[in-house]
Amino acid sequence: MASLSRRAALAAALAGAPPIRARAQGAEGSWPSGPIRIVVPFAPGGSTDAVARLAVPGLQRALGVSVVVENRGGAAGSTGTDVVAKARPDGQTFLLTFDSHAVLPALVPRLPFDLKGDLEPVTLIGGAPYVVACKPDKPFRDLAGIVAAAKASPGGVTFATPGNGTIGHLVMTLLGSRAGVQFQHLPYRGGGPAVNDAVAGHVDMVVGSAALVAPQVAGGTLRPIAQFGPQRLPALAQVPTAEESGYPGLQAEAWWGVFAPAKVPSAIVQRFHEALAAAFRDETVSKQITEGQQARLVLAGPGELGRFLDAQIDTWGRVVRENSIKAD
Repeated sequence: MASLSRRAALAAALAGAPPIRARAQGAEGSWPSGPIRIVVPFAPGGSTDAVARLAVPGLQRALGVSVVVENRGGAAGSTGTDVVAKARPDGQTFLLTFDSHAVLPALVPRLPFDLKGDLEPVTLIGGAPYVVACKPDKPFRDLAGIVAAAKASPGGVTFATPGNGTIGHLVMTLLGSRAGVQFQHLPYRGGGPAVNDAVAGHVDMVVGSAALVAPQVAGGTLRPIAQFGPQRLPALAQVPTAEESGYPGLQAEAWWGVFAPAKVPSAIVQRFHEALAAAFRDETVSKQITEGQQARLVLAGPGELGRFLDAQIDTWGRVVRENSIKAD
């Protein structure tokens, strides 16, 4: 009888137990199991670092764990990206990176990771248009004027960017190709020096994100000529886009995206995306993004980020290859 009772009890227990598949899925419910690390593949102080740190308070409230931003700069962002690509797929490590991410496969030879195969899209945070600006005493008023000057003096019109192979460099290369002219690119080691030389008049133009040139535009030491966003930025409502200026499809935006190591469970990816989106929708945080970074919030999920990244890789990779552009 005792043996029968034990068998009956065991049968009852098994009948009431969840299926093995359900128990395995339930393990994701313990996430996060400790501090979450957000790797920024650039030095502290830039826009990517600032965007990452804006998300931290909201993420900590939503997930109930500490969130740490870790700066791992080097090799055009590939050093920090490699850290995340090789991290355990447990949902404790994420990458928050910048628009140069899409250029890495074409610009950096022998990457130690597969940009698409080793990383999982999570969130497209937002974007800010690239802007062409010049010192107010320069003669340029619009893209037509820039192109006309370049036709009159081939290679004589100069533009500064934060570096070789940056999106600002690539979009001006693409503009020159479509207009049948050649501009002279002057790469700098960072946005600050490029802007300073444009303000001083040492170069004809500077091309950088709206956030980079915003202080000088507001102060009147730079005049915006054109912007490369899909629509006019509210802060630059009087400045036409490249598309409005006769170049359909010519867009270039600074953007910030979040990625996870490949094979992180989709449920964790979705939960982190939702927590991120909520953190950036906070009124104070969204104001700092839209005003401080001159950006529009997108907050798109994994699927949209994946498709967006594919398009960016295709567009800028082609410009790099066709013009034999090399990293600094």
